[in-house]
Amino acid sequence: MVRHAMSARAVTHPVFYSLQEYVFLERGNTLKHEYVAGRIYAMSGGTPEHARLTAVIIGTLSAALNSGRCDVYSSDLRIRIRKADVNTYPDASVICGAPQMDPADKNSAINPIVLVEVTSKSTEQYDRGEKFEYYKQIPSLREYVLVSHREPAIEVRRRTGRRWTSHVARAGGQLELKSVDVTLDVDAIYQAAARARKPRSGDHRRPSRKGTGRRRPR
Repeated sequence: MVRHAMSARAVTHPVFYSLQEYVFLERGNTLKHEYVAGRIYAMSGGTPEHARLTAVIIGTLSAALNSGRCDVYSSDLRIRIRKADVNTYPDASVICGAPQMDPADKNSAINPIVLVEVTSKSTEQYDRGEKFEYYKQIPSLREYVLVSHREPAIEVRRRTGRRWTSHVARAGGQLELKSVDVTLDVDAIYQAAARARKPRSGDHRRPSRKGTGRRRPR
C-alpha cells in the first residue's frame, strides 16, 4: 500500500497523536492508517498488479500451511511493534498458534513469525529500509519477505541468532521460508499473477442463463 502523510499540516507542523487516539481513529474507518511514534499516515490503495501479486502470495502460503498450526492473514490485520511504537498493515502475515493481541490495541497482533510486503514504486525504499528496521524489533519475527513489483524476484530476510541474512531468488529460482517450512517458487508466483491479468476466452460475451439455478440432486 502507498504510504503518505495524513495531512499537509502533519508535514509542515507536526501533530502527534496518542496510541489511544489512533486506535479510536481506526475503529470503523474504511481508510487504513499507519501509526509511527505519534505520527499518523494514510495508506492508499495499490495497483491491480500489486493486488494480484499479494493475492497469489497469500494463496500460496494458505495452501502450504492449510493443515498446520500456522495461519495466514491479509493486510486487514494490523501489526503492533511495541519497541518502535509503530502500528502498520503488512500485505500478509503468518502467525503460528493463537494470535497475541496488544493490550492497548485489541485489533493489533504482536506475534507474527513471517511478514510479507509486495513493493511498489512509491514504497520500495521504505519497505526495504525504514520499515524493515521497525519489523526487526518484533521478537517473534523470523523472516521478512519482499516481493518485487519490478521483476520476478523475491527476497527473504531471515533472523539467524542476532543477525539478519538476505536470500534472493529470481526467475527460475526458489526460496525456502524455514520458519514455516514453505518453499516459494518465483516462476509459479509471477506466472499465476500474470494469468490472473489475462481475460479468459469468452469473457466479453454476455453470461448465459444456463446453470444459474440450483443443481438437482442425483
